[in-house]
Amino acid sequence: MSTTPRTNAARSRIAAVGALAVAGALVLTGCGDQTKKDSGGGSSQASGAASGALHDKLPAEIQQKGVINVGSDIAYAPVEFTDKSGKTAGMDPDIGAALGRQLGVKVNFQNGTFDSLVTGLRAKRYDMIMSAMTDTKDRQNGIEDGKKVGAGVDFVDYYSAGVSIYTQKGKTQGINGWDDLCGKTIVVERGTVSEDLSKAEAKKCPAGKKVKIESFDTDQQAQVRLKSGGADAGSSDSPIAAYAVKTSGGGNDFQLVGKTVQAAPYGIAVTKGDTQLSGALQQALDAIIKNGEYQKILQKWGAQDGAITSAVLNGGS
Repeated sequence: MSTTPRTNAARSRIAAVGALAVAGALVLTGCGDQTKKDSGGGSSQASGAASGALHDKLPAEIQQKGVINVGSDIAYAPVEFTDKSGKTAGMDPDIGAALGRQLGVKVNFQNGTFDSLVTGLRAKRYDMIMSAMTDTKDRQNGIEDGKKVGAGVDFVDYYSAGVSIYTQKGKTQGINGWDDLCGKTIVVERGTVSEDLSKAEAKKCPAGKKVKIESFDTDQQAQVRLKSGGADAGSSDSPIAAYAVKTSGGGNDFQLVGKTVQAAPYGIAVTKGDTQLSGALQQALDAIIKNGEYQKILQKWGAQDGAITSAVLNGGS
């Protein structure tokens, strides 16, 4: 998710998302064990994980507990969402599971609102964040809205996405890009790059024609508001916007307008300075890129256009 600078918690979560193959892929690792729903909305595996080639690269605490707890806003299809059976599914959970197999640990996704994930990481509720979060210098340095709010985070970049605008189908009202939003109402998820771009555009508008921004806890809530006619446009990371356009109302609710902007990497966020965990994740990601698992996961979710060729640390700008 692109948030501020997947921008705040930048979510520029660029792929034209294909048909969703609804799968109960849990963000876990291990060999064929039955899974169980956890209290945080994610999932965990019932038995211990097999030893992975990179297990000894992990911090001792994670090795001992055998689990990496992942903070995620599990309402951002097709990157992470709850499927019809109530299981956590999507591109991020599948990549997380593949990383877990390399690392020899379970990967347990826990649900939280996007703008609270970094706080949860600081409070040690999570070991890492995987939530279509855009890697930006501001996030790396703990800057929000131009102010220092913490130590920041480090990122292991695993995907490339942009930000798109969409409207009700057949009701574009002359909107063909960000500079057409003056005097209009846009709906976004709170804490995302979409929200940041909306605020930046509002500052350019003449008096009396400012952009009205309505921010919601989840992207799904923003979509409902737009669908009901309560706004003129919405904005999300490009894979999410494309998926909403393709699937909502059987493809009859929304349409994309203008060009995708702000192409940037999604990053797995870890505590600033945790070089042991970030290093292990980087090696695990390079391993699944090399063995082809990564590409297969992206193809499954119609997201192959945003594939990267190697894991990079703190590559956002």
